[in-house]
Amino acid sequence: MRNYMRNTLTIFAASLLLGWFSNGSYATTYEANQKVAESLNSKAQQSDLAYKIAESLTVEIGPRLAGSAEDLLAVDWATAKLQSLGFDKVYKEPVVVPVWQRGSASARVVAPYPQPLVLTALGGSVATPEKGLTANIVRFDNLNALKHANKKNVEGKIVFIDQKTERFKTGAGYGKTVGARVNGAVEAAKLGAVAIVIRSIGTDSDRMPHTGMMRYDDDVTKIPAAALSAPDADQLTAMLARSQDVSIQLTLTPKDLGTMTTYNVIGEFTGATKPDEIVLLGAHLDSWDEGTGAIDDASGVAIVTAAAKLIGELPERPARTIRVVLFAAEEIGMIGGKAYVEQHKAELSKHYIAAESDFGAGPIYRADLRVAPAVFSQAQQLLAPLAHADVEQGDNNARGGSEVSLLPAHGVPVASLRQDGRDYFDYHHTPNDTLDKIDPAALAQNVAVYAQFAYLMAQSSLELRPIK
Repeated sequence: MRNYMRNTLTIFAASLLLGWFSNGSYATTYEANQKVAESLNSKAQQSDLAYKIAESLTVEIGPRLAGSAEDLLAVDWATAKLQSLGFDKVYKEPVVVPVWQRGSASARVVAPYPQPLVLTALGGSVATPEKGLTANIVRFDNLNALKHANKKNVEGKIVFIDQKTERFKTGAGYGKTVGARVNGAVEAAKLGAVAIVIRSIGTDSDRMPHTGMMRYDDDVTKIPAAALSAPDADQLTAMLARSQDVSIQLTLTPKDLGTMTTYNVIGEFTGATKPDEIVLLGAHLDSWDEGTGAIDDASGVAIVTAAAKLIGELPERPARTIRVVLFAAEEIGMIGGKAYVEQHKAELSKHYIAAESDFGAGPIYRADLRVAPAVFSQAQQLLAPLAHADVEQGDNNARGGSEVSLLPAHGVPVASLRQDGRDYFDYHHTPNDTLDKIDPAALAQNVAVYAQFAYLMAQSSLELRPIK
């Protein structure tokens, strides 16, 4: 029944769209494009190319923190991979990034219940004194509670923000808690804290802390910042329920090593009749250094690369150019995305639409767009074949994902091909982000969706601008 209803909706959508046009040649072209999209879906679902790409990146390179030696190895890997897959053009664009080295992290409860804690430095954190620091803990339910705290209750202490991340299909819980990671150190330092530890921004119960980028304010004292694993956060909370005089000893040894140049890696399959117009598929090449960066974001690299490869293998190229951008330094502030916008300002008006894969390897269930409201319904109908991959139509409020979210400000239409992320934050930014977390079948479904989306958009005759 599900397949019957899906196919019925697809046929209805196609007939509805055809009814809007009286030109017979357009109808013929539309039908041909739909058939190609269906063939791309079939080929993608049967291919293991994306899994092989993800395996290659995680095994041959592994962790690739922006600014590290492994980051540059990943750039070489990506360049060689795109060339080996037959992209018409493969090139690099320089991106200057800060170089931060994690060092070691250790902590233990000194009193009243001495025992070790498992934690990791947040990205960009300064170090503790060489011999560490020891201070009492003061706990807050969330960042807002810290902001409204009395300075006399915080001064000289280690702030502990203990906000749990809720599990959602959309990953919405992350947005509610990530502020503590990003801005907690500044708010704690304003009140005289000597350091901050947070409950990991994750949905797991593993004893594996989640790292991630944090920020400092040049006008506020920089204090060390770390994330506790969820069980260790629970342990600390249980101790504080017994005694308000819980003290910990904390040692972090990260280093700031200046800056270096890395690269965005770009590959293109040139369009047949509109080669200067671009359908952009993005992912980010860098990862954090704790796991092997499998779901964040080797899976995305694999999805968009394999999708473009399928289009490049077609007997006839689509009208527009398919451009794959493997962005540098997303994890430390979308630096590669910002560099891309700056370096491509002159041609952003030629970017027809863009989408980015950066939410793991869960199956795609919905396609959201951000296009001119006047053509939104027509754009949805063009994408009707996505129903064959169990993808429903969404709204017209897409962000596009990570770096691509920077493009709508410049008038570029975007799509969000939304993945089921219920377990994404179990592994995100942890040592547990490894290849075994990728389901090959789900990865192939992602490729099918991206390939169909990119092809249909590359062939579209709709005017997607101006976006709202």
